[in-house]
Amino acid sequence: MALFRRVRKPAGKPGEWFYCIEHHKVEEGPECPAKDRMGPYPSRVDAERAMQTAAERNLQWENDPRWKDRVQDDGED
Repeated sequence: MALFRRVRKPAGKPGEWFYCIEHHKVEEGPECPAKDRMGPYPSRVDAERAMQTAAERNLQWENDPRWKDRVQDDGED
């Protein structure tokens, strides 16, 4: 008796661009599983810049005073 494993194809459509962090490549469609990709992006160029865009956004968030942890005063010195 032969057992078949159903291979799930990643959801997506042509014209959507992704960046695969596993293979370090841009893909249209997508090709890789969602856990390994960033996107969708509106263009190939935007997908190529995915890591740079993420680094810039992380820096903005790290320096955003609204996201700083507040120190709670528990009344003890």
